[in-house]
Amino acid sequence: MPKTTPTSGAGSHEGFDIYASYVVNATGLHIGTLKVVRKRDKRVLYPFDGCETIGPFESSEDARRAAEALGLRIVAADIANPER
Repeated sequence: MPKTTPTSGAGSHEGFDIYASYVVNATGLHIGTLKVVRKRDKRVLYPFDGCETIGPFESSEDARRAAEALGLRIVAADIANPER
């Protein structure tokens, strides 16, 4: 699962923590992992039931970058239309 501190690539953004990392699946491919937390109320915006799989990718760097990009999109969407 994601690291316990925000990743340097995405990190804290506008009051959110983005934790992006990766795991290697049984076939040796890399799957991105992500956790997005809104700081003010500690609400976990991602992952959620039924969320998409991030990958698979050939490299760990690609998986992590994809997870960070998804995290930034989730933050932007929550800023535009905050969940309650």
